[in-house]
Amino acid sequence: MWYNLLDVVSVFKTVGYVVAAVFILLAMITIHEFGHYIVGKLLRFKINEFAIGMGPAIFKRKSKKTGEQFSLRVLPLGGYCAFAGEDDEKESSDPGAFHNRAPWRRILVLVAGALMNYILALLIIVIVFFAYGQMLLVTKNVEPTAEYTAEYCLQDMDVILQAEGKNIYLTSDLAQVLQGKKQGEKAAFRLSRVTEAGNREVVDVQIAMRSDVDIQSVTELSAVWDALGIAQKPNDSGEMIYQIYSASCKFGFFQTIGRAFAYSGRIAGSVFTVLGELLTGRLGLNAMGGPISTIKLTSQIAAAGLHPYLEIAAYIGVNLAVFNLLPIPALDGSKVVFTVIEWIRGKPINRKVENWIHFIGFILLFGFAILVDVLQFI
Repeated sequence: MWYNLLDVVSVFKTVGYVVAAVFILLAMITIHEFGHYIVGKLLRFKINEFAIGMGPAIFKRKSKKTGEQFSLRVLPLGGYCAFAGEDDEKESSDPGAFHNRAPWRRILVLVAGALMNYILALLIIVIVFFAYGQMLLVTKNVEPTAEYTAEYCLQDMDVILQAEGKNIYLTSDLAQVLQGKKQGEKAAFRLSRVTEAGNREVVDVQIAMRSDVDIQSVTELSAVWDALGIAQKPNDSGEMIYQIYSASCKFGFFQTIGRAFAYSGRIAGSVFTVLGELLTGRLGLNAMGGPISTIKLTSQIAAAGLHPYLEIAAYIGVNLAVFNLLPIPALDGSKVVFTVIEWIRGKPINRKVENWIHFIGFILLFGFAILVDVLQFI
């Protein structure tokens, strides 16, 4: 009986973590669509409906004053802000219809969704940095050798602040800085190091590379850890892993704000790095994840506590902001491109052609999301 009760509790916990993961995606999509909505209202666009979720409506209410419908729909993995005339192939006579508004107004509405995603993500990062501190790389089990003495070697529990004069926020930052370094070559590091008295102080040191740094992709960082002398030890499952960890480090008020902006910028930059490696073939599709993989990973992170849960929420928010502004058909970035072309030409591209391009783009994106999820289970 007690075993059955424990199983039930475990199931409820798992369901709770999945719900928490879905909530992040729903919140990010909702805030994205709210960005479109609020800027559309400010610029006097006519809005037909603001929906949270997709599929059949489980609740809807229409404003008698504006005619706008607000709805809550059954599938919690989507949402939309439907502007009057946005998807019409023929021009509408309504001055408030989407395509009847000035191009610059439409561009502001289109980018507002991504901007709201970024603002929310940045706010979460600031809160996390003040409440918990910033997660930085910490070394463990680094051992000097006859060739690489303690003077040019990392020590246990060193917190990596900078490398070659650049702040280190992500492991990819460290990889970019050290890429191409040769064995025996030294790199300048700024570290937070434990003194003999047990206190921490910031030190500037030269670290000698123990091997060449030749990184093939953002997911293959073994060359970095080998070059820095990071040891491998078995984990609880017996798998050999590098002894590199993260620790929360707090900074002053203005430094924290600055680091929050810089960190969000690094996350945004990582999106372009991954896309570049996908296009060049350095990174395989199996390294990507669709909605199901994202929910699975996020639920696992949610189980680790509030701090990592907020971290992944911010990461997803910045990624959504950047991805939505890419000039890929069906995304806001592509619609901005069409609007800019119309602005320059003085007339739009055939609306029917544009709608078909966005429709095909949507189908391809949907298929790609399914494909990368399937590859996770092959």
